[in-house]
Amino acid sequence: MTHIQLFNGGISRRSLLKAGTVALAMPAVLRPAFAQEKFVAKIAHTEGVGTPITEAFEKWAQVLNERSEGRIDAQHFPAAQLGGLSELLEGSRIGTIQATTAGPDSEEAIAPEIAAFGGAPGFIYTDEAHVDRVLQGELGQQASQIAREKTGVEFVAYAETGFRHVLSKEPVTALADLEGVKIRVPELRIWVDFWELLGASPTPLPYSEQYSALSTGIIDALDSDVFSILGFKWYEQAKHLTLTGHWFLPKAVRVNAAWLDGLPEDLQTLVRESAKEVFAEQRATNRAEASAALEELKGLGVEVHELSQEELARMKELTAPLFEEFSSKSPETAEMIEKIRALG
Repeated sequence: MTHIQLFNGGISRRSLLKAGTVALAMPAVLRPAFAQEKFVAKIAHTEGVGTPITEAFEKWAQVLNERSEGRIDAQHFPAAQLGGLSELLEGSRIGTIQATTAGPDSEEAIAPEIAAFGGAPGFIYTDEAHVDRVLQGELGQQASQIAREKTGVEFVAYAETGFRHVLSKEPVTALADLEGVKIRVPELRIWVDFWELLGASPTPLPYSEQYSALSTGIIDALDSDVFSILGFKWYEQAKHLTLTGHWFLPKAVRVNAAWLDGLPEDLQTLVRESAKEVFAEQRATNRAEASAALEELKGLGVEVHELSQEELARMKELTAPLFEEFSSKSPETAEMIEKIRALG
């Protein structure tokens, strides 16, 4: 027999060795094809570090990573690390980021009928129980469906930063003190209209520019929840806080719908259910810790003022025309505002 002697019916030793070498190499070649697909989830927003909402997003990212066993790679970028609010909103719509948060009022131009869910046009929510009746019920689900259809995002849950108050360099103890005050507002028409009716001078600015704008005198005041005032240290530039509670700002947890639809069904369920779980805890934490945050601000030298009931009633009266104006945007908007107020 020669060196090419056949065994087991015709396979040569050389052929067998070659086949073995190929077989050993096959796992390395095929492994990528059988590896679990990983889905990157960039979660980016403008909320301050250390605030309850930012801590909730950090927890949500961890939950997604752990419960998906690494199939979702959730990456958390707080405090405008990936851009300002307008950039993040656009990113969530086109899918360059997978999740962000903003008030539903940010949809004013595209879907005015759901902008009212974000507190527009002021004094629409009577208290936190009213917020829950609206957002945690049928209307909240309806807002999410409208957002999906018109903006390409799904509201998988609702977080919140709470009631907004006025932080200013000079005391505001009556409406007359707002006359001509340069107050920062988001780059949305409804906010400009609100403060103009109260005699202030609204100044639209990106969220991330408020500290420098206070320090340079571009603005004299801003309105915010107490946690953001702490987190962004705006109290270093303005030492007077007036408890107006004029605007309650829920934050929709916005997920790009195309990305969500592209996940396996079990991961879609994980994203939705974990968001509801984590941000239900966030809402409870936000409400429980608001008083402590206010006391912390006092300890940092912030003087807290309250408007009289007469002055608050006057604020509501002066801004009431916005309901009619906002309702005129479409029959759907008028209907939604009526439904929200009816649950108050």
